[in-house]
Amino acid sequence: MMIACLGWGSLVWDPRELPVQGKWFEDGPFLPIEFARQSKDGRLTLVLVPEYENRVRSLWALFSVRTVAEAREALRQRECIPEKNKDKHIAAWSAGEQSPATFSEIATWVAGQALDAAVWTALPPKFGKQEIQPDVEQAVAHLRQLPHEQRRNAERYIRMAPRQVDTPYRRRFEAEFGWTPESPL
Repeated sequence: MMIACLGWGSLVWDPRELPVQGKWFEDGPFLPIEFARQSKDGRLTLVLVPEYENRVRSLWALFSVRTVAEAREALRQRECIPEKNKDKHIAAWSAGEQSPATFSEIATWVAGQALDAAVWTALPPKFGKQEIQPDVEQAVAHLRQLPHEQRRNAERYIRMAPRQVDTPYRRRFEAEFGWTPESPL
């Protein structure tokens, strides 16, 4: 099977043990991606935001596994998602299945690439303890108040995100903090 791993954040620049075939391609599907998830260490990470109007082009790489189940498990492990949440936070679409209602663009893209399936991280937006997307003012205020080391980690994540993931929040972070992209992609 030809299975794509979709990525837009640290998977691209820090895949670790993720079994992908090296190169990340820059012509993935256009998806509603934003810096909308507050991680445990304070960073704002890139996630899909289903009701978000802004779309950016994602990236993709071929998995070097044989089944969608193996791809999902590899991505779950890389993302450190607990086993109990694997069906909720690791998503997949395979040829012949009904497309996911919120991301039909993935099904269309898979078919256009002559792939058999795609697998991606489906963590929801989160700010504080709620599964909500912070607005850009909340995001800026959050980053501004982080202690030095956490702020450096947050800056690194934002700067290392692929250049093509040019979101409204990212443009605001660049204007506020001077955090220009450093990613080789």
